[in-house]
Formats: sequence, structure tokens, C-alpha cells
Amino acid sequence: MNRKKTIKFGIIGCGLMGREFAVATSRWSALLDVDIKPEIVGICDLNKNLFKWYTDNFESIKIITSDYHELLSNNDIDAIYCAVPHNLHEQFYIDIIKAGKHLLGEKPFGINKEANQKILKEMKKNPNVFVRCSSEFPYYPGAHQIHKLINENNWGKIIHVKSYFLHSSDINYEKQINWKRMINMNGEYGCMGDLGMHTLHIPIRAGWIPKTVTSFLSNIVEERPNSNGDMVACETWDNATLQCSVIHPQDQYEFPMTLKTYRIAPGETNTWSIEILGTKLSAKYSTKYPKTLQTMKYKNGGKQEWRSEDLGYNSVYRTITGGIFEFGFTDAILQMWASFIEELNNKEKDYPYGCVKPDETMIQHKILTAALDSYKSKQTISL
Repeated sequence: MNRKKTIKFGIIGCGLMGREFAVATSRWSALLDVDIKPEIVGICDLNKNLFKWYTDNFESIKIITSDYHELLSNNDIDAIYCAVPHNLHEQFYIDIIKAGKHLLGEKPFGINKEANQKILKEMKKNPNVFVRCSSEFPYYPGAHQIHKLINENNWGKIIHVKSYFLHSSDINYEKQINWKRMINMNGEYGCMGDLGMHTLHIPIRAGWIPKTVTSFLSNIVEERPNSNGDMVACETWDNATLQCSVIHPQDQYEFPMTLKTYRIAPGETNTWSIEILGTKLSAKYSTKYPKTLQTMKYKNGGKQEWRSEDLGYNSVYRTITGGIFEFGFTDAILQMWASFIEELNNKEKDYPYGCVKPDETMIQHKILTAALDSYKSKQTISL
């Protein structure tokens, strides 16, 4: 029997996204062409109530701890998935890298630009450690197709790019406050820190780096109840709109790009979308309609007609799933993990649609820091 090579993982942060990664490992046999697989051998969280779900479902787990250093000192662990609040990124990520463990970390990869720089500095000291940042939505079939169109660069001249991440998780004013509304844990970025990389993954990969940023930030719900029912201040931004100017990297003309990260977007549960309008070709895709890619080709004097194509299950990595079926969030998680593990296993190969690279997180921090400066000064900020 041809046995797949195994990468043994520890999970630090066993909440929502930790569980999603764990479930993805259980679905690994759905992937057809990936000859390497993950195995969870260790978990860590301060909330011990989370452990039972993991141990009930994953017999491979041998290390259960509330001290993440126990995972880092264990020779059976090759890599770490780390999903902790933003204020912990700097210390945890640096310790993981120093311990020689490969890392997939959550965005924004440091609570601020200074923390991000320290993480990247530690990476340079440990070049054999493979490090990437999580961002799963660009693995949807429509996003993958738009990435192909970007590489083909048949837009004519780009008129406008819009990249949005919208949801309504905080539209309920009575929802109890969580760490994402606390500046000491989430940081000044607010909604941009947690959602910004989703909107920037494809633009940064395309080389569409803002030349200038003008922002409008909104603190819509200013107070929420704490666990005791007392009303406390919400210190971070609910919604952010960034108007950016971009110089096309190949053709050197300027175009506008709008980025939106909203926690309060009525009617949106969890919608990622991108739209590119061009003089010859336009394209748009939204996870609200996960099968459908819309494109419009235009010739001078011709009709302006949007074409809708149902893509079905057309993923980056082939799976057993039939092409007629729909793609969803758990599928995107599986695809992202396949990308991380494939690149970890063969660092010399070129992976143009790989996970977010550390230097791309640095660009993200420059943009988000400029957004804060723009709002505070009420001016347009040059990068």
C-alpha cells in the first residue's frame, strides 16, 4: 500500500476555527492528488471544556494541555495551527517559530504593524521554518477563476475594483461583548484586523497595492452588555470603508479600489465578494451565490451583457465530489489546508495560488495602519 506522508499538527486555540481545521483533517480522503496528509496529535486552550469534543472525535490526539509550550517542546509535532486573539500573535508566533515548528497563523498576523515586523524578523532568523497566514475564501471556485482572469490581464483598462467582506454578526445590539470589541485584545484595527486579509488576499497577490488610502471607520454600537449584564464601552470599529488608488503593476495606469470590512451589514451572514470592472472585460463573484461567476466581455459598439456561469464544484485541488455539486465554507477550509501542506512539503515548487505569505501580511499592515492614520487626520495617506 502507498501510504501518504504525515505532517503531525498541534492546535493552539481550540475554538471555532480550530474545530474547522480538525474536521478538515477528517475529510482528507476527499482530496485525490495530495500525497501528504495532516494528523492532529496535540491541542492547547485555556478553556478545558473544549477538549472533550476533540478527544471524542480524534484518537490521534496524545497531548492535551493549557500551556502551549508543551506542544512546542514535543518532538512529535511538526507544525502548529494557531488561532488566538490578536494581542497574543506576536509572542505565540515568535515562540512557535523559535521552536522550529511550521506555522499557519491567523490574520492579521500581529496586533499592529510593529508586532508583525517582529514576527517577520524572527522568521528571517529561522529560514527553515515554513510560515503562512490563513485566508480561506479565495479558494472558492469563483475566486479561483477570477485569479486566473487577473493573471491573463485582459481587462482592457481597469475602471474600478471592489473587494468586500460583509457580515451581520454584531447587528444585535443585545449581543454580549467579546474580545473583538476590546482594543487591548483586538487592537486599533477593529473589524479591519480580523476581516481585512480576506479583502486583500487577491488584490495583494495581483500586485494591486494601494498608492493612497482614504478611510471611513464606524463605531455603530458603542456599548454592549458584559457577562454580568453591565453595559460597557465597545472600543473598536464595527465597519470600515477604504477608498484606495492603485497603479497597475504591468500597465502603469491608475485605478480606484474600494475595500469594505463590515461586522454590521444588514442581510449579510458571511459574504465575501470581489468585482473588477474593465473596459474590455468585467467579472464579479460573491459567496452569496457560490456557484455563479459573472463576466462581461465588451467590444466597442457592442452589447453590454453580463454572462452568468454555474461553476459547480471546480476546486483548486481535485476531490471526489462531483462537479455538479455546490462548494461551501468547509470545502474552502479543506482546500486552504491542502495548499499549506503541499507547499510545506515542496517549498521549491511555485504555488501562485498558495496561502497568504508573511510579506503579504506586512503589506496588509501598512494598508490598515494607513487607514487608521487617514481617519484620525481626515486626510488621504500615501503609502
